[in-house]
Amino acid sequence: MKRPKALLARFARAMATACVAGAALGASGQAAAAGAAGAASAAAADPAVPASGAQADPQTANAVADYNAGNLTAARTEFQAAAARGNRLAEFNYAMMLLNGEGGAADVGEGRKWLRKAADANMSHAQYVYGKMYDDGDFVDRDPAQAHQWFLKAAKQGHVQAELALANQYLDGRGTSRDNKQAFYWYKKAAEGGDMTAQYVTGSFYERGGDGVPKNLNVARAYYAAAAAQGDPVARLKYQQLSEQLMKSAPQ
Repeated sequence: MKRPKALLARFARAMATACVAGAALGASGQAAAAGAAGAASAAAADPAVPASGAQADPQTANAVADYNAGNLTAARTEFQAAAARGNRLAEFNYAMMLLNGEGGAADVGEGRKWLRKAADANMSHAQYVYGKMYDDGDFVDRDPAQAHQWFLKAAKQGHVQAELALANQYLDGRGTSRDNKQAFYWYKKAAEGGDMTAQYVTGSFYERGGDGVPKNLNVARAYYAAAAAQGDPVARLKYQQLSEQLMKSAPQ
């Protein structure tokens, strides 16, 4: 297990901190959305949580406002209270503040506990972050098999980052048996969800063919184009190369 104090800053950047952009509650009273520094908002990352017709929980909304205003001590206290009532957005954000030492001293043990609560409450973004901890060995002993289980839970709910992480595991045989067919399935899911890396990799599967994937240069070019449109320079080059190749092979 890596030493927590040395990892707080990196974990904050990589995993999603409690820098909340907004909060909404569904009819069930559970959190539907939370933004995070350096990551997509949990609203976008947690598609299984309905946000339509949502009404904000006052204490969680106050915590959001206090966090964004820089009143971290107050935000942490408010998230703690809302988390104790079972609000999974509050559980997630309280966990991140504990792990990152925001609004008070860092408490890795408590942070892990509240993150697990949010994950057990079926918040897909919490499941992804919890899995990433095990995949990287941040704050816990590295356990790719444990990570795989949490990535799978989140990916089945349409969490794009989890879909990509799961695809990488299947491709590498990390935490699960190597399975290129499953890797392609989850890369394509993540690509359809707009992930640039997954779009490029899916394009490469179609360009190469095999592992149950039919070779199709037109489809490959379309995926490369999607990744290129998001700024991937290698995808742009592949798109240009395939365009030229298809043009040369077109019937005159």
